[in-house]
Amino acid sequence: MPTFADRLLRFLTTFPLPAALPDEAVALSPYHEATPRELFTRFARQYYADNQPRVALLGINPGRLGNGRTGVAFTDPVALADACGIANELPRRRELSSQFVYEVIAAMGGPAAFYQDFFLGSLYPLVLLRQGRNYNYYDSLALLKALEPDIRLSLRQQVLEVGLARHAAVCLGRRNGQHLLRLNQELGLFDQIHVLDHPRYLMQYQRRDLARHVDQYVAVLNACRTPQ
Repeated sequence: MPTFADRLLRFLTTFPLPAALPDEAVALSPYHEATPRELFTRFARQYYADNQPRVALLGINPGRLGNGRTGVAFTDPVALADACGIANELPRRRELSSQFVYEVIAAMGGPAAFYQDFFLGSLYPLVLLRQGRNYNYYDSLALLKALEPDIRLSLRQQVLEVGLARHAAVCLGRRNGQHLLRLNQELGLFDQIHVLDHPRYLMQYQRRDLARHVDQYVAVLNACRTPQ
């Protein structure tokens, strides 16, 4: 029987690139590039080599410097090597969201304990760029309308084919949460969705209260570990 890792690899490596997008946006798949695909394969086989359903933490769409390089959501090259034990030759450049997420992971016992119960991903699994900079799927109405069918496909596949837990999910980012709550009303994939401030927002604007926000994440995630 295919493992969670096998199903996840299939989802990410076969997810379709869109046709031409509005608003000068470009979609790229990290999993069509050798290095991110190889690093993610090693990561998935280390942490997801079973059939345990994971509670999803869903971000917006991958950024080019974290997931775009390592293939692992919210995981920059430093976190991948130092925290996860996946050696790599990528430039040791930190990414803000990854720094916060790995503070949370450390507080929850480290990657082995965390990834046994949780999956880090995105509503839309492809990197979006505009003029070479990260772009969010909701940054223009035209782009949102163009991508909504693929976002629905992404959510359905992650839940129904990859095997995410359905009793609860965590959405990262308030605006992202508005869209996931709306889509979930239509699709009925998750029983409960918790919306938390996005890690990048917290690192940019709330860093003084970092410990409190880490504690808040830990409390929400611990409440999601088993069905309520």
